[in-house]
Amino acid sequence: QVQLVEFGGGLVQAGGSLRLSCAVSGRTFNSYAMGWFRQAPGKEREFVAAISSSGGSTYYADSVKGRFTISRDNAKDKLSLQMNSLKPEDTAVYYCAARRTRYTSSYANEYAYWGQGTQVTVSS
Repeated sequence: QVQLVEFGGGLVQAGGSLRLSCAVSGRTFNSYAMGWFRQAPGKEREFVAAISSSGGSTYYADSVKGRFTISRDNAKDKLSLQMNSLKPEDTAVYYCAARRTRYTSSYANEYAYWGQGTQVTVSS
């Protein structure tokens, strides 16, 4: 059984920063590629960032390139998303997800395990 739990959501002002974390259960974390997705009210879930199982490769949605950084600490079974220069359009519920492969993907339907989500609200 694999479980994911997100932490770190909250309310910030435009231009501010926030760091999200995802704790993953079990001892298979280092064999899974991981991703962050988000869903705003009235919109479909969208890809944010992904990282390979080793952390050697990362990919970002165009909307967050240069502002967000995905990272992982396999020794601690932890995934992180550092978000800088936040914009009101970044407001959404953010989800961490795990894929049963070592390689990154931007497609939500390729991820097998999901966290419960954490709310990020950016005010202006």
